[in-house]
Amino acid sequence: MAGKEKTIESIFEELEEKVNLLESRDITLEDAFKTYAEGMKLLKSCNDKLDKVEKKVMLMNEEGNVSEF
Repeated sequence: MAGKEKTIESIFEELEEKVNLLESRDITLEDAFKTYAEGMKLLKSCNDKLDKVEKKVMLMNEEGNVSEF
């Protein structure tokens, strides 16, 4: 996805693919390390995105006004 930022959902899908690969009995040790490293990068990216979303969460006070988190 050159030039286009991945969504959290697409990152989760990629992570699931990595987990399935790692659970495969046919994967070599070298490929397992590579897949694990790729998964860790995806996990960090997902955590960064979730942090950004969390900071944008709006809180509504008792009067119904919205203020930033």
